[in-house]
Amino acid sequence: MKKVDYIIVGSGLAGILFAEVLTRQNKSFVVIDDASQQSSVVAGGLYNPVVLKRFTEVWKAKEQLEIALPIYQRLEALLQVKLDYKIPVRRLFNSIEEQNNWFIASDKPNLSEFLSDTIISNKNQCIKAEFGFGEVLNTGRVDTNSLINSYKNELQSKNQLLNESFDYDLLKQKNNHIKYKKIEATQIVFAEGFGLKRNPFFNHLPLNGTKGELLTIHAPDLKIDYVLKSSVFLIPLGDNLYRVGATYEWEDMSNDITLKAKDELIKKLKRFLTCDFEVVDQVAGVRPTVTDIRPIVGRHLEHKNMYVLNGLGTRGVMIAPYVSQKLFDFIENGISLEKEININRFQK
Repeated sequence: MKKVDYIIVGSGLAGILFAEVLTRQNKSFVVIDDASQQSSVVAGGLYNPVVLKRFTEVWKAKEQLEIALPIYQRLEALLQVKLDYKIPVRRLFNSIEEQNNWFIASDKPNLSEFLSDTIISNKNQCIKAEFGFGEVLNTGRVDTNSLINSYKNELQSKNQLLNESFDYDLLKQKNNHIKYKKIEATQIVFAEGFGLKRNPFFNHLPLNGTKGELLTIHAPDLKIDYVLKSSVFLIPLGDNLYRVGATYEWEDMSNDITLKAKDELIKKLKRFLTCDFEVVDQVAGVRPTVTDIRPIVGRHLEHKNMYVLNGLGTRGVMIAPYVSQKLFDFIENGISLEKEININRFQK
């Protein structure tokens, strides 16, 4: 029987960032995952503190970035891999009215440090942008693929990763601990993404899957070194490659790519891009989203050593370190969870 402090189910962003908290706190753990959920792997990986559709601040953006950025820096050192790419985000303006709304937003105290008050004129012949761009500050991209693959390799090397599906029927409650197969743990944290829908302990929570698809294009004439936000995001990856996304689909919950999504993204791209490009890749995954657009974090009502960490939505790289730390402080130090993320908000 292997004894650990924690079992973590899921090795997407939520599971990995919670494992990182445990590592820093010298807690023992094992991660169980069958790689069936792909939302973290197909994520754009942007950290951007502003909702660019409405020019409003992302919920707790400053607090999230203060926790997240040092953690990604530590993970780069640990894994010996580049993860955090500092890159500005520019919002393409479609009218004078959007320019004016940007200036109004940049004057607000909670947004002034994130929004440049200078309009950038367009000098790129490959882009239609007669009203120019607004630039968001303190932004970047985390290479979620490299993070997840490298971290899982690190766990594997330390015998902390089981590559298998979790069998809920084999989970046994024993007084103040739990047993699963040949593992005994004090706590278990479910960080399964959309896979939570199969979890008999937490599937009552209102987790809505939102399928997203991304393209990778090759555009040798484009030559931009910033993320461009218009009807879609355009994210430079190097070597004239750009990630384009994302779509939002509420019916099809598979990880299969579709021609419909490809056509939608190409159509939106051609609204502001005039140069030739070639689609070289397409990926799909189901994001774990919640009705009130907040994560779901907390303890099971009856099983006091069962916890959930989920619902990161489209801003996982920003919010995962934040909610992971909050959950750890709740479990180990008895610090109450914020009501906005606590699953108690859904309990009748």
